[in-house]
Amino acid sequence: MEPTFHIREIPIYGDLILAPMDGYSDLPFRSLCRELGSAMSYTEFVNVDELRGKKGGSRKAKNKLRYTEAERPVSYQIYGHDIDRLIETGVRLEGQGRPDIIDINMGCYVKKISERGAGAGMIRFPERIARLISTLSNDLEIPVTAKIRIGWDEDMLNYMDTVRVLEDSGASLIAVHGRTRAQGYKGLADWDAIAEIKQAVSVPVLGNGDVTTVADIERVKAHTGVDGVMIGRGAIGNPWIFSRKDREDVSFEEKVTMMRKHLALNLDFYGERGGLILFRKHVAKYIQGSKSEPSLRIPLLTAEKVEDFVRILADHEAAMGRLDRDARDAFLAEFTDREPVVA
Repeated sequence: MEPTFHIREIPIYGDLILAPMDGYSDLPFRSLCRELGSAMSYTEFVNVDELRGKKGGSRKAKNKLRYTEAERPVSYQIYGHDIDRLIETGVRLEGQGRPDIIDINMGCYVKKISERGAGAGMIRFPERIARLISTLSNDLEIPVTAKIRIGWDEDMLNYMDTVRVLEDSGASLIAVHGRTRAQGYKGLADWDAIAEIKQAVSVPVLGNGDVTTVADIERVKAHTGVDGVMIGRGAIGNPWIFSRKDREDVSFEEKVTMMRKHLALNLDFYGERGGLILFRKHVAKYIQGSKSEPSLRIPLLTAEKVEDFVRILADHEAAMGRLDRDARDAFLAEFTDREPVVA
């Protein structure tokens, strides 16, 4: 099988990639998306200030960088406003975590991050980008990449200057969200800008923004010529999109099976209470638009205990004639007698 493209010497097999999303692109969800066809793994973004200290940072921050070997290639995504700290952290993480790639987040639009010069705030300072990327490219053995937005606002659409600085400084791939920092997730993503970037640089380009269906995948590829498509919100509740399967083409039985698997992964990664609480936002998306949503939404999203959550789901499936008594009991036993599924 021929690689779809390369990030420097790293072959990437596939053209669809799960976007790094804070609070969503954790190890459990990434693992499921990889199994279904996401071509590589980006971690959630991590503030370099949270990775400092004698113990290498907070437990929460280090947890965001955990991965399984099955996820490779793995890219650690970091952010910060202090260039020296970004450089120091990138060098340290290469040796400690053994990622395949270090990615710099230049796309986060959140005010408290971007207005300090981190995330999308960095695109206002091309000289900082040049120093950061050129130093990391020289100091690291692994590739350095970046994820950007197309500008700060409509009056500062400086994406061409940004990508030229990135390429000239040694970036091995550029992922582009086709909105400005000011837009957040409002309005339409500018696929024309992504196409312009793809034509201007020689490194691989990933297009991101407004991809929620299989048809969108093909449209953005045809429109922009990108090497790969990065999918974020469109994958929440529909990881099958990485198998080129739309939400409405996934049966409710498939969704229940996935919810059980995803919940088990969450429980092993975060613990019983944290795993359930953090799973609720995924549940809301898994059942969204289904005939079962009205009867399941409130009970599932307010369940306080794992056994209550699983019982609600099992009883619903039994009432729908999808489970007999033995299958229902096996369903429930899965979460009382289960073995850990994440090392």
